[in-house]
Amino acid sequence: MVAKIIFFPVDNGDMTLIVLESGRTILIDMNVRGDADDPEHKMPDVMTMLRKELKRDSQKRLYVDVLLLSHPDQDHCRGLSKHLHLGAPETYIKADNKIFIREIWSSPIVFRRASSTLTLCDDAKAFQTEAKRRVKYFQDNGLAAVGDGNRVLIMGEDENGKTDKLGDILVKIDELIPKVNGVSDSSITARLLGPLPKSDEEEEEEALAKNRSSVIIQFILKVGGVDACRFLTGGDAEVAIWERLWDKHKNTDWLAYDLLQTPHHCSWHSLSYESWSDLGEDAEVSEAASNALSQARAGAVIIASCKPIDANDADPPCIGAKREYEAIVRAVNGTFRCTGEYPSKTSPGKMEFEITQYGARLKSTAASTPAFLSTGAIGRDPLPHG
Repeated sequence: MVAKIIFFPVDNGDMTLIVLESGRTILIDMNVRGDADDPEHKMPDVMTMLRKELKRDSQKRLYVDVLLLSHPDQDHCRGLSKHLHLGAPETYIKADNKIFIREIWSSPIVFRRASSTLTLCDDAKAFQTEAKRRVKYFQDNGLAAVGDGNRVLIMGEDENGKTDKLGDILVKIDELIPKVNGVSDSSITARLLGPLPKSDEEEEEEALAKNRSSVIIQFILKVGGVDACRFLTGGDAEVAIWERLWDKHKNTDWLAYDLLQTPHHCSWHSLSYESWSDLGEDAEVSEAASNALSQARAGAVIIASCKPIDANDADPPCIGAKREYEAIVRAVNGTFRCTGEYPSKTSPGKMEFEITQYGARLKSTAASTPAFLSTGAIGRDPLPHG
């Protein structure tokens, strides 16, 4: 079986499905807007697209093995309560036909109270409640008693020791995520790189505070036992975070990728502290942040999950960021793509990469032809930096 990664056209938001060679599925974020679940309306019906990719379990429930919420902004969890089952497995209502979540991967931000710097939409609150329910189920019953619909992993340690006693369900920064829905899976290696912990330096902490909660993971998908595709995803992580990641990992291959989902919907602020709208071409790019996001392997593809990119629109997306990413992939004979423009601006559809042992291939659609997006060379080197 091949693996695949599908990016859904959800405007400025994220919604990505990984299907492993083993058949297990990982849904990263959700942004189902207005009529985006209605085939009778013009907006892409992303829920029908998603549901067609999923299997049913022995109880006839559509399911994902894992739901990863990168962080609780609305454009990463919109529609979650409407389309996914939240609550104990025994409360599932078949007539509602919602998607069953076998396991949740969550940032430790679920343990924090709402505040002036952390406001949550209704879907985010519902997710927070569900993640806490699953943590309590583990605490009350122990890991051996936790089954489908009750599993949870917390991605990173929280401040003030709130995650210290979570043991088997806590993944620490820089560690490998050990299992997928409680099962070891040889078709994936996933390393947790963020969210970053608080800094001891006040000025740095202020810069990191914005979107610091985003889960950042390097996935390595294996097909036929071969390291076939590296996928780097990082929610809405901004420039200070990528600077720190480069400082930590520049001597490793932990930031290398064949597919990169641009942070924060192709926002300029993942690459720079300065304002593109104020300074335009004079806005300075952070060298360290750019280096972190430039670890492209031969034939790499950078995907911006956003609306069509227009030089006259507000950031995100930003035309300046697009140009930076285009320069990165140009150096490795790669490609930049935007979900809101694929296969066309007037009729965007899912962007599906099929992954074989030879690399990633963008599957053809009615408006496009097949494109092989890697050389197939195993162990390809990322773009070097001085």
